[in-house]
Amino acid sequence: MLSRVAASLYWQSRYIERSDGMLRMLKINYASSQDAIQEFTWEPVIRIFAGLDDDDDEGEDLGNDSRAVLKYMIMGKNNSNSVLNIITLARENARSVQEHITKDLWQCLNEYYHTVKDTKLERALQREDPISVLDVLIKQVMLYYGTVEITMERGEGRSFMNIGKYLERAIQSVDILDTKFGSISDNPDLLTDTTYWKHLLLSLGGYELYLKTYREGFEAENVLEQVVLNNDFPRSVIYSVNNIQRYFERLQNDSNMDDFRDMSFKIGRLQSRIKYSSVRTIRQEGLHAFLTQIRSELYGIADSLNEHYFANS
Repeated sequence: MLSRVAASLYWQSRYIERSDGMLRMLKINYASSQDAIQEFTWEPVIRIFAGLDDDDDEGEDLGNDSRAVLKYMIMGKNNSNSVLNIITLARENARSVQEHITKDLWQCLNEYYHTVKDTKLERALQREDPISVLDVLIKQVMLYYGTVEITMERGEGRSFMNIGKYLERAIQSVDILDTKFGSISDNPDLLTDTTYWKHLLLSLGGYELYLKTYREGFEAENVLEQVVLNNDFPRSVIYSVNNIQRYFERLQNDSNMDDFRDMSFKIGRLQSRIKYSSVRTIRQEGLHAFLTQIRSELYGIADSLNEHYFANS
């Protein structure tokens, strides 16, 4: 497979996964903002998914106006990481490799793009229930993933797509954990705030699994264990890294053994580091230091993919 094609499929998938994580986080945080008794802040969400160091400072001026934040995060043209902008990038990547994806998948992604661009969506976001608007977009992502699963050939292209998806997912989970646990340093009362942990789990789709797994209520260490170390949780860091390794193994061939060994070593090293960690050892090391190292290694894997497989695209 040409490096240009591999890179386009990989980035198409990363952008879709990013939009999914963002939409779910926005939905749960909007619901939380409506229920909050104390002052609610959107700052952590903007920091995770948009960054506060962009050239455009619109994100810093939004305050806690929930509808303004949603508009900025979903269709803000000056926000390079808005859903509109990243789905536009995903569609451009898909357009350049249409012969390598199914017609159904192209139509599905195209529909997602036009749904986000529709001016009716912006009006609905301002005048109607924003949860309904977010649900429409989340369903577009679910339709996309279902179409990938049903129609895409099980070849190199799908492997690159899945590597992109799980790499993006792992980075998101690390960033969300780091931000949410970091907030406890400024507000220790959050440590025993069950609503705080419930919303974190809901934003990652892990609330129901948590209730089935832990009977003693919401505790920070149990949340940490599920999001980092639970092999059965689809958005845990270890689950994502295991799948990066799984789909990367399928790319092995005789023509690129040196590159393959280098990448395989980096993925295996990260996999082992997480697999042989526990909540206790993470606490001893320091959660922020642990997550910072995991994030660094995930970006290192992304850089190596770019160097060895995408010809520095």
